[in-house]
Amino acid sequence: MTGDAPRVMALYRQPSYSPNQHRANDTAILDAAVARLVARGWEVARASESDVLATTLPDSDLVLNMCQGPDASEKLLPLENSAVPIINRPSSVLSCHRHRLVTILAGRPVAFPRTAVISTTGRAALDGFGIDGRRVWVKRGDVHAERSEDVVTVERDGLRAAIDAFGARGISRVALQEHVPGPVLKFYGIADGRFFRYYGAEAGPSGPVPEVDEARLRALAFAAAAELRLDVFGGDVALPAPDQPTLIDLNDWPSFAPFRDDAAEHIAAYAHDYYTTRTSPRSPT
Repeated sequence: MTGDAPRVMALYRQPSYSPNQHRANDTAILDAAVARLVARGWEVARASESDVLATTLPDSDLVLNMCQGPDASEKLLPLENSAVPIINRPSSVLSCHRHRLVTILAGRPVAFPRTAVISTTGRAALDGFGIDGRRVWVKRGDVHAERSEDVVTVERDGLRAAIDAFGARGISRVALQEHVPGPVLKFYGIADGRFFRYYGAEAGPSGPVPEVDEARLRALAFAAAAELRLDVFGGDVALPAPDQPTLIDLNDWPSFAPFRDDAAEHIAAYAHDYYTTRTSPRSPT
């Protein structure tokens, strides 16, 4: 990279952390955001999550970080103490891993169902999950889902077999989560509020949206993201009632596939503004 143009380093997610169609979509949203920064005069370099682990990255003025694995995220942690803005922070990415997410959100003013992270190798008590007749969600307890089997729902009498199935695949812990009745919404946002979109998970982006108190939904989504200091985020809420959105999952930098063009423009503008604010001289007092 040469010249006086600001330099952005785009860090792409390891394919194993982008299951099914998300693999192409995750690459596409980062490509689209970078293209819009280039249109604003930025120079760009790209690296994979494997590159983060294997090499020393070149200097840059801004990092767009989609890495999701623990090893790459931990290696990137020193950037948080440097002058280089990084979106998303690696500490925030690590906080999204389920075993940390459950701990962070417990007791916080965020509507979140009872969730417990347990070992798949022991015989921990199941603490009453499923005794009310509701199904129980069993989710991979470290990173986000890498395949469909990483999130399943079972009756109480199927809990132990489901946990054992995760253990047989070498997964050391799972999250047990109470089922929240009602339709599910998927949401996408950027921390300063310039972008927020959602749709019904069952009907999809083009279908009807379940009735929801949008102000409460928005407040919940942004409060959860603020707890983890996420800049670019998405997640899922269940709606036992329109005015009772309940967070059931939170993700660092989703694919934004239904809104890619609009999201990419806003992500690039947010990143550019973030960089400009961080580097602008202070006004005289």
